Amino acid sequence: MAKKNTYPKEFKEYVTKLVVLDGRKIVDICQELNIPYDTLQKWVASYRKKQQEDEHLRQNQLMTASEYKELYETERRKKLELEEEVAILKKAMHIFTQGKN
Repeated sequence: MAKKNTYPKEFKEYVTKLVVLDGRKIVDICQELNIPYDTLQKWVASYRKKQQEDEHLRQNQLMTASEYKELYETERRKKLELEEEVAILKKAMHIFTQGKN
């Protein structure tokens, strides 16, 4: 029965990035590092799938124009309310400080 090699996670990630990001050939890396071709092919497929899922999540986090407009209007209303409160407090402070003189 063949011995099954276990590789550290960091090693798998490094080797996979050599293929995906650096454009190295799977065959060349398999020969250099003595890794079975099928094993490295699975690592690369898994890495690419994870990249696609991450990209899909990032796309889902982007707001649509209507969502952005709604958020903008909400924040604008909050800002106007705060400005009104500040103006009222300034007037009240002015009134209370005038009475002490």
